[in-house]
Amino acid sequence: SAETVKTEMNMGKKNIGSSFDDFLKEQAMLEDATAFAIKRVIAWQIAEEMKHQKITKTELAKRMHTSRAALNRLLDEEDTSLTLTTLASAAAALGKTINFKLAAA
Repeated sequence: SAETVKTEMNMGKKNIGSSFDDFLKEQAMLEDATAFAIKRVIAWQIAEEMKHQKITKTELAKRMHTSRAALNRLLDEEDTSLTLTTLASAAAALGKTINFKLAAA
């Protein structure tokens, strides 16, 4: 039965209730996963604000005094290389501020 298969699959597993974060820590991937997630959120927030203000990439790049290529890197969810200067420039160009906070791990 399905219940028997489930029971057999779980037998011998010590950490059934451990979290995904624990798994990532064990695999030394937590920092990369966290950076990727933060970058996705930042890129999404900037893109959403651009839509809200009806600002094109060309216009935002001009306001930031940067190239479209640099803006494309900022908006690329998978490119985790991001400088605070670029982020601050994008926020200012959108009339926004940045709010960072260190939290207990």
